Amino acid sequence: MNDTSPNNWSDVAALADLWDGAGMEVQADGRVLALFRVGDEVFATAPMCTHGEANLCDGFVEGHEVECPMHQGRFDLRDGTPMCAPAYEPLKTWPVRIEGGRVFVALG
Repeated sequence: MNDTSPNNWSDVAALADLWDGAGMEVQADGRVLALFRVGDEVFATAPMCTHGEANLCDGFVEGHEVECPMHQGRFDLRDGTPMCAPAYEPLKTWPVRIEGGRVFVALG
């Protein structure tokens, strides 16, 4: 998804509202997303673990991985790859850009 036209990007949060190493739920175009800040980067993923009904915003973030708070499955925030059992199904992710202190997600 490299389309950068304004119609494909949704303004979802202020960068200042995101804490390094933590997740935050946001809504965009009727969808619930999870945003994770890792240093100067922000990643957008589906909020729920693909293994169970656990909110990943309540999970532990270390480096570019988030650990499910329920069963300790881990996902790479950059592309949603499951990193260990019991998570086997990838996590949905979306492209993010930061502009003018705002976080935009391409939901297209």
